[in-house]
Amino acid sequence: MNSSFMWAFCMILVMALSHFQGGQGEEALSDIGVNWGAMASQPLYPPVVVNLLKENGISRIKLFDADPWTVSAFSGSNIEVMVGIPNEMLKKLSKDKDNAEDWVKHNVSKQVKGGVDIRYISVGNEPFLKSFNGSYVGITLPAMKNVQRALKKAGLGDKIKVTSALNADVYESATDKPSDGKFRKDIYDVMEQIVSFLDENKSPFLVNIYPFLSLYQNDNFPKDYAFFDGNAKGTDDKNVHYSNMFDANLDTLVWSLKKTGHPNVTIVIGEVGWPTDGDKNANGENAKRFYQGFLKRMANKKGSPLHPKPMITYLFSLTDENQKSIAPGDFERHWGIFTYDGKPKFSIDFSGKGQDKKPIAAKGVSYQEHKWCVLKQGTKQGVQDALAYACSMGDCSSLGFARSCADLTLAGNVSYAFNQYFQINDQSVEACDFNGLAEIVQDDPSKGNCRFPIALMSSANILKAMQHLRLYLIGFTIIFTFCL
Repeated sequence: MNSSFMWAFCMILVMALSHFQGGQGEEALSDIGVNWGAMASQPLYPPVVVNLLKENGISRIKLFDADPWTVSAFSGSNIEVMVGIPNEMLKKLSKDKDNAEDWVKHNVSKQVKGGVDIRYISVGNEPFLKSFNGSYVGITLPAMKNVQRALKKAGLGDKIKVTSALNADVYESATDKPSDGKFRKDIYDVMEQIVSFLDENKSPFLVNIYPFLSLYQNDNFPKDYAFFDGNAKGTDDKNVHYSNMFDANLDTLVWSLKKTGHPNVTIVIGEVGWPTDGDKNANGENAKRFYQGFLKRMANKKGSPLHPKPMITYLFSLTDENQKSIAPGDFERHWGIFTYDGKPKFSIDFSGKGQDKKPIAAKGVSYQEHKWCVLKQGTKQGVQDALAYACSMGDCSSLGFARSCADLTLAGNVSYAFNQYFQINDQSVEACDFNGLAEIVQDDPSKGNCRFPIALMSSANILKAMQHLRLYLIGFTIIFTFCL
């Protein structure tokens, strides 16, 4: 049996033991959850994620699809789950009630019967972004209505709420004052209908708010206004003082809801967070500052001036995702509170008490072999083309000014790019060639904060290892019984 499978066996046993030991090592705020996206070359094994959440006391998870194997991992975990319906499915669900009923039957009813505590369904993910050119404007609400009908028919309409994750750009203010806020002109009619639907069904308005993006998109944006420590000059509106951008943005939504005649719709924060790499303002220090202020406010049950009530909030996100689109910026692959393999990046106290401590790392993580692909020493010819190719096919978002790998030499940059491509391709020998420029080494080439990753065992390989382990244990039991 090779070393990779032996390692997987050990990790599976550790994971199983930690699962049966139970208990929560930490206490998190009851209203705080996290997003977990799977746009990674080798996502963490779902049972590992369940244990990671439980050990850090996090009792809510938001998923971006309803993958049956992933969702079923939360069975009996006491973790409340929000499942998502990708935008690509909206047309199908909007046109046929039977399609919605089939989806609910296989992805919701079946999971609920199996012990998964599903509480929300997000129909679409930021479907009204301007970059989609209106592709989903006419089909999102019909899909929501069909899913809602299907839930009622299945007897789940009261427990599970239907909503849609919306970016904060669905509303705007011409003067940047919250009181001038209203839903975007090009989608106003459909937003008014969606808000009415949410109010009628006692479902929440799910909104994603990112102070970081305001800072990223505008060099003149006052940096302190993105945080919660009161150092910003702030702004005033109708005798209300705003000391941070999050409050101002949230109250812009409050005003927008009022103007539709539905001021009492519950607001849930679908995504809020701070990235740690890929931009000059994306780092662990700023992430720690942001979360420390935000979670302290949540612990104090303090909302915005016009929305003082506490809100259910999903932090974005649990882990980094090295296959997310970087069209918005290189930071998109670095939103994780934890690294791709479940190691905490910075101090964050999920209880909101402000303690300077790192969360508990993931246990039972299964890695592939400890080997790396790097540039052969002394090689100079053809490296620029090889670097460009490796970056186009891999992940080089940590390379560049003010990033975690900014201090690497050209050779170091090439090695980093080679290794990313090599690991993304499951350490295939063919993925470490680059026309003879690369070689596989056993010594970790990581330098300082620049970490050269090792690929995780894929879920398929872990399942295969578990099957091998099962056969091994059966054989051992037979031999042991025979010997007795």
